[in-house]
Amino acid sequence: MSNEGRKYNVAVAGATGAVGGAMLEVLERRDFPVGELRLLASSRSVGKKLTFKGAEHPVQLLAPDAFAGIDIALFSAGGDRSLEFAPAAAAAGAVVVDNSSAFRMDPEVPLVVPEVNPHAIAQYKNKGIIANPNCSTIQMLVALKPIHDAVKIKRIVVSTYQAVSGSGAEAIDELEKQVRAWAAGQPLPREVYPHQIAFNCLPHIDAFLDNGYTKEEMKMVNETRKMFEDPTIGVTATTVRVPVFYGHSEAVNIETEKKISAAEVRELLAVAPGVKLVDEPTLSQYPMALDCAGKFETLVGRIREDESIANGINLWVVADNILKGAALNTVQIAEIVARDYL
Repeated sequence: MSNEGRKYNVAVAGATGAVGGAMLEVLERRDFPVGELRLLASSRSVGKKLTFKGAEHPVQLLAPDAFAGIDIALFSAGGDRSLEFAPAAAAAGAVVVDNSSAFRMDPEVPLVVPEVNPHAIAQYKNKGIIANPNCSTIQMLVALKPIHDAVKIKRIVVSTYQAVSGSGAEAIDELEKQVRAWAAGQPLPREVYPHQIAFNCLPHIDAFLDNGYTKEEMKMVNETRKMFEDPTIGVTATTVRVPVFYGHSEAVNIETEKKISAAEVRELLAVAPGVKLVDEPTLSQYPMALDCAGKFETLVGRIREDESIANGINLWVVADNILKGAALNTVQIAEIVARDYL
């Protein structure tokens, strides 16, 4: 990063949650130049201590006056808290990078994946806020952007296989408890999901809308159009929760304006930022959720031409939903803000 030697005061709102903890991990792993670190959460977590670079930091109360002197505020405290506190953080002079859905479709707030549309970050000056997209949209667009730039994508059909960690710590706990109960021949506890998740697939993520799609599915549609800056691109999604702890997988089918071969797609993705090509199916090498956990890259494989249409490609895309799908993308945005705008 330029601004050599400069450090930035960073606040993490929602620091005690799964994504907040991952944000601290990513800040440390990428050696972000943190000056003061302010950890913020609800009253029940105040006083708890979290470790960053070997030092303990007490958790403070997330409140409107908690952002004085902060340069960058990373939010992962849920949409309601973002709506309540992000404007206060921006008013205090911080650049907010928000991981919730609260501001994603606000036309004055940039929605950013650094590998896809880093230029949009400049729009943060409208409200002092940058939105982090939905986890499933992030990994899909990291894989598709190089193809879109080369031959323009007309239509996307995506089916997701999303890990329970996308629903939070309670869902991780529920899957583990259900597996243990099943193995012991006991009744399976169920609180987070409307049905058993162990050994099952639920075609239901977030609330159902009047059009028959879920909010999660329409997020993928609307966010793709916003970040590709193309309201005409066709996108349809089916999002499914599967009994996996970490790592979202996606079957993505695209139709392009110009013909592109599977070999040409592999060449593009082999050098694409943020992508790791794992595509040797004859050796049983393809992206799997188990392989992506803890990794920063989006894994892409099973690349093949769609024989049912003239200009079609199929891909299988896998990424750690807590890292690239949330914490890593947030920190990458913060790195660009620090380097180019502060």
